[in-house]
Amino acid sequence: MDTTTETTGAFSRRRLLLAGAALVAVAAAGGSGYWFLSRPGTALAEPAGGSDVPMADLMAPGPLGDHVLGSPDAPVTIIEYASMTCPHCAHFHETTYPEMKKKYIDTGKVRFIFREFPLDALAAAGSMLARCAGKDKYFPMLETLFSQQREWVVQKPLVPMLGIAKQAGFTQQSFDECLANQQMLSAIEEGRNRATKLGVNSTPTFFINGKIIRGALTPEELDKQVAPYLKG
Repeated sequence: MDTTTETTGAFSRRRLLLAGAALVAVAAAGGSGYWFLSRPGTALAEPAGGSDVPMADLMAPGPLGDHVLGSPDAPVTIIEYASMTCPHCAHFHETTYPEMKKKYIDTGKVRFIFREFPLDALAAAGSMLARCAGKDKYFPMLETLFSQQREWVVQKPLVPMLGIAKQAGFTQQSFDECLANQQMLSAIEEGRNRATKLGVNSTPTFFINGKIIRGALTPEELDKQVAPYLKG
């Protein structure tokens, strides 16, 4: 199993707020400014699995609510915590997620919930744009950001981020307003703090019917984890 993850330490609200303000300030200057957000640290291998977490605790939505795919009556619930700048998360969404959606989500076997766990301020900005895109465009925006991650996780992220946002219907004004939304930024941080209390400390982290799995799952590994819940 590929247990590579992106790890993180303290992520202060002040850092998030300052980063959001910096994004908007650079945007206001026409993108000509120079602003660098440190990339996530080196991926660390961690053992898969761990203690179960009560589903009642896991299913409590964060302050912004959840985006969910699949049947509410599905026998398996998969919750993913991911950072938009995490390359292992992007790899999962480019390789395993399409198979999971076709084989399990679209067939009513899995209910899938995606939750933000930003490792840095640029990841938080990506999460904000996905939220601002609207309910119907949330997951398409996520997949676009992951598939084009190498284009916008760069030293000067605003121009490529705006280009991606415009594909989802943003204007320059709505793009700037989204990144300046301090209430949303604070709510994303609160959701991240809640996840930490559930044992999330790296990305991607999955909960499969309460069982914690750290690291990007291959399609074969996903099959192995889901199969016991589908017997009978």
